[in-house]
Amino acid sequence: MNGTTIIWAAVILLIIYLSWRVVAPLVGPIFFGLVLAYAAYPLHVRLRRRFGNQASGAILTLGMLLVGGVLTFELLLMSARVAASFYHSVEDFFRWLLTQPLPQNALDFIGNFSNQLIPKLADYASSYAFSIPRYLIQLLVFLLVFYYALVYADEIKSYITRSLPTENRRLGEEILSNVNKTLKALVRVWLLLNVAKGVLMTVGFLIFGVSDIYTAVVAGFLTFIFSFVPLFEGWMLWLIAAAYFAKEGMYLRAVGISLYGAFLVSPMPDYTIRPVLVAKDTNLDETLVFIGMIGGAWTMGVKGILIGPIVLNLMLTLLKEWKMIIGQKRGSPPRTAAPSGLSPHPEG
Repeated sequence: MNGTTIIWAAVILLIIYLSWRVVAPLVGPIFFGLVLAYAAYPLHVRLRRRFGNQASGAILTLGMLLVGGVLTFELLLMSARVAASFYHSVEDFFRWLLTQPLPQNALDFIGNFSNQLIPKLADYASSYAFSIPRYLIQLLVFLLVFYYALVYADEIKSYITRSLPTENRRLGEEILSNVNKTLKALVRVWLLLNVAKGVLMTVGFLIFGVSDIYTAVVAGFLTFIFSFVPLFEGWMLWLIAAAYFAKEGMYLRAVGISLYGAFLVSPMPDYTIRPVLVAKDTNLDETLVFIGMIGGAWTMGVKGILIGPIVLNLMLTLLKEWKMIIGQKRGSPPRTAAPSGLSPHPEG
């Protein structure tokens, strides 16, 4: 390897590294912009027949902006108020606790603990407030990716198809087919589950007396909408309701709405019902889908819920291909070992 090759390799690696550093903070909005464009593509195909390609993309993007952008901003303000209320409630609780007739050692411990905890909560609340501009930038990137992914969807699909290697084209097509099948199942289940979450949130608000029927329906609609927003999930709504009950001294209702929301709205259904439905649509093992969702969410956050099952499905595809290649090299297709004393192929 001569000096010129080494220099060019170093330059390419540096460009790749700097490109990743530039894109890394925006991976989340880019990913969800592509996924939602994929979900909205059938609707885009219908609209562009009437309005044209770019106009259809603009209409869907504007709709996403009105639904996602305005509601995201409103929920950011709402959650900021809840965070501030929670901070003051914690401060009042420790202040009240220090007035109780407790042993001096316990009072000293509580005082030291509160002196460390309260400043950290204040720092968290302030950082949350200052992060709103960052969220707005992510929303802008999300909308741009959503629009251009719709407008250039056919070109992207054609480019990916042309980029498949000639030698292993069959394997490449199989991988693309599995990605498409798994992503379709994930998006379909995502939609159905989010509708169910919205209905259950409305029912929960009525059961626990959080609000009247109009506000409960609005809460259910917000739960459905914000289940698609990368920044939030349905748990934000029942958490706000629980914080309201706790502030008013209705602790049993606060615990009740928390358990109801956690087990029936979010996050429990995402890791129980969702894997079962996805596995049914993709002919995958439920345990594999569950591991993909849990592991993906653990390592990559919300987007990992979608990426995890896709990656594990691709791993199975590659393992099957490797098994077939090994069988061909040995001169016969791979067979499953028959039990002792039985013929691998039944007679008759």
